[in-house]
Amino acid sequence: ALFALMTQIVTGILLALIYAPTPGEAYSSLRYIMADLTAGPVVRGLHHWGASIMIIVVVLHMIQVFIWGAYKKPREMNWIVGCVLLLLTLAFGLSGYLLPWDNRAYWGTTVTTQIMSQAPVAGPYLLRLLGSDGGSIGVVTFARFYAAHVLILPPLTLLLAGFHLFLMRKHGVTPVPADSHLPKK
Repeated sequence: ALFALMTQIVTGILLALIYAPTPGEAYSSLRYIMADLTAGPVVRGLHHWGASIMIIVVVLHMIQVFIWGAYKKPREMNWIVGCVLLLLTLAFGLSGYLLPWDNRAYWGTTVTTQIMSQAPVAGPYLLRLLGSDGGSIGVVTFARFYAAHVLILPPLTLLLAGFHLFLMRKHGVTPVPADSHLPKK
């Protein structure tokens, strides 16, 4: 998961150097990356497929931690931080989905925002927060998804991943069988 995160960061920085984050230019800049830029398809492919791989790896990691019982005392906080990291990984996937600004991205985001709008009580607020208050995806939605994907989620993820690794080093990876003989506190 950490390797996938580092791959996403490096390829994301490389893409951000060329990508034009406006609805009018996003698709054209992506076409330029894919057709004219040296190694552009490789970098974009690594970022695109790396996002899916990262979600799969993080989910598999969570399953492994659950099966091994590594969420039990004294590792409860590490489990909670891991769950938040999973949610952040999914938020990366959601926010990055709109950025190619093609038909698939537009309609996929339209469906997602409409599903979120059906949340009890919070639905209209979520819709307004995502910038699609009128029900359509436009410049405001694009800007908010881009800001979340590039400015908000990366520092949060790096901070929590560092804390996650710190807790893992402090408490160890999994319970040691010899720990079962120690007195409970």
